[in-house]
Amino acid sequence: MSTLNVESGTSYAGILGVGAYRPSILVPNADIVDAIDSSDEWIQQRSGIKTRRFADDSETVVKMSVSAAADALEAAGVDAHQVDCVIVATVSHLLQTPSAATMVAHELGTDGAAAFDISAACAGFCHGVSLANDMVRGGSARYVVVVGVERLSDITSRTDRGTAFIFADGAGAVVVGPSDTPAIGPVVWGSDGEQYDLIRQKEDWRDVLASDSPEMPHLVMRGNEVFRWASFSMAKIAQQALDRAGVSVDDLDCFVPHQANNRITDAMARAMKLPSHVRIARDIVDSGNTSAASVPLALERMIRDGDAKSGDVALLIAFGAGLAYAAQVVTLP
Repeated sequence: MSTLNVESGTSYAGILGVGAYRPSILVPNADIVDAIDSSDEWIQQRSGIKTRRFADDSETVVKMSVSAAADALEAAGVDAHQVDCVIVATVSHLLQTPSAATMVAHELGTDGAAAFDISAACAGFCHGVSLANDMVRGGSARYVVVVGVERLSDITSRTDRGTAFIFADGAGAVVVGPSDTPAIGPVVWGSDGEQYDLIRQKEDWRDVLASDSPEMPHLVMRGNEVFRWASFSMAKIAQQALDRAGVSVDDLDCFVPHQANNRITDAMARAMKLPSHVRIARDIVDSGNTSAASVPLALERMIRDGDAKSGDVALLIAFGAGLAYAAQVVTLP
């Protein structure tokens, strides 16, 4: 009986480059408040958000993804022809099929790279990083592009007081490839499907199409319950990721949580007892909550602004609809 050949990759993988795309339409709170009977002060107190960005008609999920991915490839010094796989994390690519990733892989100029989308909501990017790490180390790919991208403005009701001021658009990307040293720690991930309805698409497409005045389905969220769950449960997940990576909070240089709400970030930092030297991503202030794009966008901003540098140890954690979550410790490129 013949013995199967198996592939083996590298001992370690790491993030080699980071890229981002921020859409062209800047939307201050003043443009949101009238439709939801609110105020700039209320929005900032509740979430920390001052502005967010919406995509114009030309800034599609694919276009934003390609731009962010191209920046990440340039930062990594990797040519598109070297890419073996493209993973796109999104919930707002409105074609059921084909995946956005196949179009992104083509427009990037890859040589027929494998490509697929994943739907893990706000946690999707961290899921993608974990998949890419395993692929590179397992030998099924050498270089993987991971994109988190959303056009949540398409599926957000402008009159929903619980969500209209929160969700926004954008794309962030990384290149994952071989590393000489351990640079992506073990993932801690999971879900709590019993609470799937805390954040969800309100309408089933079949119900929309059967209605007398069909409108685009939109997101709804039970904000107070999400706040309580994320503020306390995710601090425990963060600690598990640190423990599995063999590092302590004192070893961290950067904390890059999903940009859901500044109050959630503050609660997590307190529960984790983050030391004062740990720099915390606050991209939500200017970018809003971009779901799967929020962690890579926040990471790119920290690097660009000098708040994070090559070799820094960073904890990434994201959580959202599902309720899905994922966290890992990484060394920055």
